Amino acid sequence: MQEFKLPDLGEGMQEAEIRRWLVKPGDVVKMDQPMVEVETDKAVVEIPSPVAGRIADILVQEGQVAKLGAALVTFEAPAGSVSTSRSPSNGAKGAVSVATASRAIAPTASTASPSTTAQRRVLAAPAVRKRAFELGIDLEKVPSSQSTGRVTMDDLLAYAERAKAAPAALPTSPATPVVSTNGIAAAPAVQPIEQEPVSVAPVAPSVSPTIQEERKPLMGLRKRIAEHMERSWRTIPHATAFDEVDGSELVALRQALKPAAEQRGVRLTYMPLLIKLLIPLLKEFPVFNASLDEGTREIIYKRVYHIGIATDSPEGLLVTVLRNADQMTLVQLAQQLEHLVAGAQKRTLSLSEVSGSTFTLNNVGSFGGSSGTPIINHPEVAILAVGRLQEKAVVRSGSLVARMMMPLALSFDHRLIDGALAGRFLARFKELVEHPQQLMLDMV
Repeated sequence: MQEFKLPDLGEGMQEAEIRRWLVKPGDVVKMDQPMVEVETDKAVVEIPSPVAGRIADILVQEGQVAKLGAALVTFEAPAGSVSTSRSPSNGAKGAVSVATASRAIAPTASTASPSTTAQRRVLAAPAVRKRAFELGIDLEKVPSSQSTGRVTMDDLLAYAERAKAAPAALPTSPATPVVSTNGIAAAPAVQPIEQEPVSVAPVAPSVSPTIQEERKPLMGLRKRIAEHMERSWRTIPHATAFDEVDGSELVALRQALKPAAEQRGVRLTYMPLLIKLLIPLLKEFPVFNASLDEGTREIIYKRVYHIGIATDSPEGLLVTVLRNADQMTLVQLAQQLEHLVAGAQKRTLSLSEVSGSTFTLNNVGSFGGSSGTPIINHPEVAILAVGRLQEKAVVRSGSLVARMMMPLALSFDHRLIDGALAGRFLARFKELVEHPQQLMLDMV
C-alpha cells in the first residue's frame, strides 16, 4: 500500500479540516485528479492525487481535522513497484511512502521504483500547481527562488508578471490554454463549490421546559477565525487611536469618477480610493507595513504592498488580499475587489488571494456599522477601520455646516508603534482624505 499524507499548503499551516472527499475506496484516479477538499485557516484548497492508481482506504473522514504530515488515504501499490523486505511465510508487502503534493521524497531501493513518476515532479504546493494549471504555465519553466528548488506562489506570479511584458516568450504547457487580450493564458472558469442543500425543519414545540440550550462544535471557517483571533489578541499588545475625518471631498471625487468607471463596466466604491490614499502613507511610515519576527526579535520591513481587505462571507469574515496594490490603477483595484468579494461569497479564492497581506483595511461602513475597534491581523502590526460616512453638523470658520464625516480607528502593535506615531499616521491620512486630489500626483 502507498500512503498519501497531508502536504504543506504554505503560510505556516499546521492542520486542515477535511471538507469533502471527491473520491471513495475502490475508485481509480489519474495523477493530478482532484481528490479531496480541505479547509485551512485561510481557504478551501483542492488537493490533487500525486499518483495514478486505485483508492484502497480513506483514513480521515469528512469533518475531521488532520495534522500536517498525517496519512489521509492509501493507494493500492502499482504494478512493478519495489516492496520492502517480505516475510516468506505471509508475503506481506511493506508500506511505500508516496511523495506529497508539495514536495518529492527521494526514492530508495527498498521503498519505491526508480521510475516512479511522482518523484520526478517539480516541487510545488497544491495551490501553486492549481494556479499554474489555470494560467497554462508549465512549472518546469518557472525558476525557483528556494535552495531546494521548490516553486513558490511568488515565483509563479513573478513569472506570469514577466510574461506580460513579453507574452511571446511565455512557454506554456502542452494543453492549449485560452488566451486573453493581454497575452496571458486566461484561467478557466472557476466552478463554485457545490453546497449540500440545507433543509430547514419546522421548529417543534419544546418537549421539556428544562431543555433551553443547544451545543454545536466549533468547526470550519468559524473555528479558524476563532483560533486566529485568539492568537492575535494573545500575542500582540493592542492599542487603538480614534479620529474623525471630513469625507465630503472624497464623496465628490467618487461622484465625478463614477460615470467614467461605469463606461468601462466597473463599479467604483470608496475602497479603491481609500487604498490609493493609503499606499503613500505606508511608504512614508514603513513600520506600519512591517511585521515582527518573534523568534529573532527583528522588525521585518516589507517592500511590497499587499493590502488585506476584511470581506464578509456566509461562514464568517475573511481577509482577502490585493497583491501589489501599489502597482494597480483605480479601475484595476475596483475590478480585483469585485473578484475577491465574489470569491469570498463562494469560497473559491486561491490561497494567494487570502494570505500574505502586509496591512489590513476594514471598511466597517460596508457592513452597516458606524465604527468599531479592529483586531490586528497577525502577523501584521496595524489595521485601519473606516466607518460609515454620515452627514453631521460641524463648525467651519465659526459657522455650523453640514459635512460628510467618517470615523477612523487605527489599532497598532504597541511593541513597534507608539501613540504619537499612530497619531501622526492618522493625521496624515486625514489630510489625504480631505484633499484626495493629491493622489493624482502619485497615480500609477
